[in-house]
Amino acid sequence: MDTQYDKLSQQQIKISIAKPEAKNFIKDNDALSVSCTNSSSDTSREKWGKEIEFLFSCIALSVGLGNVWRFPFIALENGGGAFVIPYIIVLLLIGRPVYYMEVIIGQFASRGCIQAFDMVPLMKGIAYGQVYATALATTYYACVMALTIKYLIASLSEILPWSYCQPEWGPLCISTAAFNHTHLNNTLVGKPTSSAELYFTKTILREKDNIDDGIGLPNWDLVLCLLSAWLIICTILIKGIRSSGKASYFLAIFPYVVMSILLCRALTLPGSLNGIIYFLRPQWDQLLNPNVWYAAITQMFFSLAICFGTLVMYASYNNFRKNVYRDVIIITSVDSMTSILAGCIIFGILGNLAYETNTHDIAHVVKGGAGLAFISYPEAIAKFKYLPQVFAVLFFLMLLVLGIGSNIGMASCVITVIKDRFQYLPHWLLASGMGVVGFIVGLVYTTPGGQYILNLIDYFGCSFIALFLAIAQLVAVSWLYGVKRLCQDIEFMLGLKTGLYWRVCWAIITPGLMFLVLIYSLINYQPLDYKGVKYPDAVYNFAWLIWAVGVGQLPFWAFYTIAQQSGKTFKQKLHLALKPTDNWGPLEAKLLDEYNLRRKSFDYNDSLTLSWRSRVYDNIFG
Repeated sequence: MDTQYDKLSQQQIKISIAKPEAKNFIKDNDALSVSCTNSSSDTSREKWGKEIEFLFSCIALSVGLGNVWRFPFIALENGGGAFVIPYIIVLLLIGRPVYYMEVIIGQFASRGCIQAFDMVPLMKGIAYGQVYATALATTYYACVMALTIKYLIASLSEILPWSYCQPEWGPLCISTAAFNHTHLNNTLVGKPTSSAELYFTKTILREKDNIDDGIGLPNWDLVLCLLSAWLIICTILIKGIRSSGKASYFLAIFPYVVMSILLCRALTLPGSLNGIIYFLRPQWDQLLNPNVWYAAITQMFFSLAICFGTLVMYASYNNFRKNVYRDVIIITSVDSMTSILAGCIIFGILGNLAYETNTHDIAHVVKGGAGLAFISYPEAIAKFKYLPQVFAVLFFLMLLVLGIGSNIGMASCVITVIKDRFQYLPHWLLASGMGVVGFIVGLVYTTPGGQYILNLIDYFGCSFIALFLAIAQLVAVSWLYGVKRLCQDIEFMLGLKTGLYWRVCWAIITPGLMFLVLIYSLINYQPLDYKGVKYPDAVYNFAWLIWAVGVGQLPFWAFYTIAQQSGKTFKQKLHLALKPTDNWGPLEAKLLDEYNLRRKSFDYNDSLTLSWRSRVYDNIFG
């Protein structure tokens, strides 16, 4: 492949000897190359130790807690098997195209997500907003890891502590190990609660009924677990991307070992097949329900970790000629198959719980949402007759590994952005600083009102911000930079022609579907609550401020970029802000020279004389 482009470059240089204007271009470009080499040499940027480490790292990033506990209950709430069909369709129309786009951009530029937007400087605020959302997600994701560590330690007890009732929990507590719905209404007055749920809310979280009088002080045991989580993350991060790549082998493979064990165990439970059949059998009438499609799109969006800047960062450490096309197909397929595998496991367990409690309503056997990981799964494990401690240790160790893999990717994204801007700062200092700041901010989640704040930050600080910025990113890349030019970049880098499927998805289908999701979420917006409890008005105002800071990065940096341009009029400045920067392209000087020569060979003026309809057609099919 290199030989092919070397020949092309030599031919173009020969042609340029006969053309004075080409000589001037090469002369200018040589000066630019020296500047680029001095400021950001390709040799100064780390690379993956082995190419396969990128594959495993992306799997560890994308396959996380959302696959294990969020997907099964999103499916449960949206018709079981009926949800799987829209989910696969959304994978093909949104998940895979966006994933491929971000990986291509990162590898082509060999820069973090901020500098990658040198392709459209006007829209650089998108990347700043995404890093902001990623940093917020990193803090509360570490808190989830802290809860996992707490449960992992508790699983080593001779008797699982959530399997029996504590006296202080009151008479409405029902021991998980002997939970039987058929006897509850006859023996108790009031709403009974399982010991697994009370252990989570009363012992682990010490949760408050509301936060009207504040969130309280941190729980010291969770603080220690949070500290342990950040020590694990920093230990892996501190040695750079090569250390993360080596860790990815374990982080990506181990969860599948545990899931295979849990699947085999689930299949041996009475009634498990009924649950799996419920999960896989389509309910065709649900396909006409817009809520099902909305749930499928949002689940795919966050399952693959697209539009958060992390994929661009990971791909920036690839070799320029690496064929990432097959990696994208593998990663997106593995992520979706993992979700379905996790669905079979949990629905097998739910089928067993329905069998034991003598009910046919599988959809209401246990709680969904965040309670699945720390209430429903532990409750099910406590019912195992043989060696429940072993299965508990395996399960929570798997959750911890999944959390580490995802959190390393998010933390690395933030560190890379800072390192690209301040290259003189040592990596160990950035990694340590990230850990200290993350730990201090994360203390808020270890308080009795911490889950209220976590729920708030997850929605306003991550999900809602990411949805707005994802649409802006798709428009910026597909229409301002252009699908046509993106495909030309792919051909230069990989030697591959881009098919019609990718072009149409990038230009029309993917941004269109994402925009419909945004409109649907705005039309159906309801004030956020936690377990049915509303937040104080001051907290809602604070939440919208958090959202505004993230989304506000887009207009702020747009106006800043326009003001920095050399044009005399606003129109001239805007035009310059929409064009890629002079040093946009491959980071390596030699490749940048080849790229600029190749760009010079294209006629940019032809498209300017076309009508807007012809321009649209040319952008997609040209």
